[in-house]
Amino acid sequence: MNNDLVLVTGGSGYVGSHVVKRLLDEGFPVRTTIRSMNRADDVRAMVGPRAERLEFAQANLTDDAGWEGAVDGCTYVVHVASPFPPAQPDDPDELIVPARDGALRVLRAARDAGVKRTVLTSSFAAVGYSRKPGEDYTETDWTDPADDNTPYVRSKAIAERAAWDYIEAEGGGLELSVINPSGIFGPLLGPHLSASTGLVKAMLDGAMPVVPPVYFGVVDVRDVADIHVRALTHPAAAGERFLASNGPAISFLQLARILREHLGEAAARVPTRELTPDEVREAAVSNPTLRDAVRQSGGIPVLRTEKARTMLGWEPRDTATTIVDTARSLIQLGLCEGETPRPPHRAVSRPKEPRSRIR
Repeated sequence: MNNDLVLVTGGSGYVGSHVVKRLLDEGFPVRTTIRSMNRADDVRAMVGPRAERLEFAQANLTDDAGWEGAVDGCTYVVHVASPFPPAQPDDPDELIVPARDGALRVLRAARDAGVKRTVLTSSFAAVGYSRKPGEDYTETDWTDPADDNTPYVRSKAIAERAAWDYIEAEGGGLELSVINPSGIFGPLLGPHLSASTGLVKAMLDGAMPVVPPVYFGVVDVRDVADIHVRALTHPAAAGERFLASNGPAISFLQLARILREHLGEAAARVPTRELTPDEVREAAVSNPTLRDAVRQSGGIPVLRTEKARTMLGWEPRDTATTIVDTARSLIQLGLCEGETPRPPHRAVSRPKEPRSRIR
């Protein structure tokens, strides 16, 4: 058992609930913020039998109220909460302002309360959405907020920059570590979908008959929770960013192939055709959600995760296991159509890598 109280912001969310569960499993007492106390029982149900070491505080990223009490007595803070809308807003500030100001509220409250370290959940969106020579990305790369990216991508870059600037100028003794995950997949602890699990659901339900030719990194939500806990306590993690991704980037079509290979009839509606670049550009004229796909089409990012592996001893699962576990979770929770597949007797095999610059 560990007596160092940890505050996790956004404990009712997909990533936040996994972070809370992992900390409880590691023996930490945990307090988590939720926007409404009506969600407390939902969070207890998600994290399981160790919920007796979990307490709650009501706080919102857009309001100063509640944060002083939320951090009171905490040794560590994990700031996971960040706005993620179902659709990109017309006004970018609807995302940028709460993401940036929310991070600063949490850091300010943590500093004033004498918290030792805050771990901030950022994103690969803050690292790799500005074009550069080649497609290799490390923690030294940054997305330029001035580039023509979606409000969500810009919000992640702006919020993380603001966090580092605050620590340098006003952080006092507060330490900061940042985790930059790629696309987060893996099993849900409750019935609320994330953007990535919603993508797998759309494939299984037949709501995505074709896919764009886009490659992206995949990381398991359980490994995202693991790297947060490692960064929380490792002496060398202070002042560092860590890219988090399972391995080589995959395409939407490769993701669909993993589902068909391992789920049988449950994956009967999964897409089998990839749009050509010209088809994506044509469709994006009338479908704004595809405009980001136009910008990413043709690139195969290589996410360098050696830093997390060597410094923190982080070892993520393979991509196929993550994708299959996502789908099984959706089916078992009754969130999509299809017959529950039988669990394998051994770990699923890693999907074959495309002939590309991925290494």
